[in-house]
Amino acid sequence: MSQPEAGTSRKGLFSRDDYLAPPHIPTGQPPKDVLNTIWRKNEVFLDIGSYSIGSFVMVMWPPLLICLWFMPPIERLDLVYGFIIFGFVIFPVLMLLYLVAQPVPPPVRFNRQRREVCVPQKDGSYWIVPWEQVTAAATAVSSVGQHGKTTQGLLVVGFTNPDPNAKEVDRHFSLGFSCGGGTTAMCLWECMRSYMEIGPEAVPKCNFEGERTGRSLLGWFFSLITDAGRSFAKGDFKSAFKDIFFTVFLGAPVGFYLQERKLVPPPDLTDPAIVEWSQPLPPEQWTKRSPELERAIAEREAALAAERATA
Repeated sequence: MSQPEAGTSRKGLFSRDDYLAPPHIPTGQPPKDVLNTIWRKNEVFLDIGSYSIGSFVMVMWPPLLICLWFMPPIERLDLVYGFIIFGFVIFPVLMLLYLVAQPVPPPVRFNRQRREVCVPQKDGSYWIVPWEQVTAAATAVSSVGQHGKTTQGLLVVGFTNPDPNAKEVDRHFSLGFSCGGGTTAMCLWECMRSYMEIGPEAVPKCNFEGERTGRSLLGWFFSLITDAGRSFAKGDFKSAFKDIFFTVFLGAPVGFYLQERKLVPPPDLTDPAIVEWSQPLPPEQWTKRSPELERAIAEREAALAAERATA
């Protein structure tokens, strides 16, 4: 999956593509797990998942609330509003129920000691892809309407099947993260890049390992409202408004409850070969960076240091 070199961009009239890897050089942004993609982290490997039912809830909640708020009495419903209700209420709820019923897909595992990535496939097989062959790009597309300009974007992380005899349809696999593109996508990519090139200490903590809180849906609601009340009592009106906004207008209690039910604990990779592959190695057996990447990182770090010095 060839693409332009990291650090280059391609701009269109309403689009922008920022190429982040290869080579796997620093983006200049701090690592931030903006979508809770880190499912498991230790000294050997980092598990990254693209499943986020909480994000789905928070996207579907506002239009659902608006639709229900302005819904006329049943006897005054017409065909147009019936389609609106189906599109903004019934269909998202059915989609949510479907997602809840489906098993969580396994994560992609980044092994920093071997400098390889395990990419599970739907049929139960997996690819072991060299880290320095992984591609990454941030893409953003803008549209202009009567309500102004809106921008949507993705971080796309791509992997190439190491089997040279694979069919065309099985040669590439990619993870897409709906994080908005641009700087936000760079921060998310830095979670993976910094783990592999610096270490686990450079990456945010995992939110899904450990015990469940045991909170019910109502418990999550009262917990967030209580936090808002405490912030209000302290005079921190910004935090209080944020808690109320996320609770009422973005459906945070539903999102947090379902996210915990589905991802605590997160799914693991159980194939015996991958369990063995995930075991720690003696430091002298760790795979080293290629000389080309070593040079590219040094040049990029020097350029970033020069930018900071002149800022």
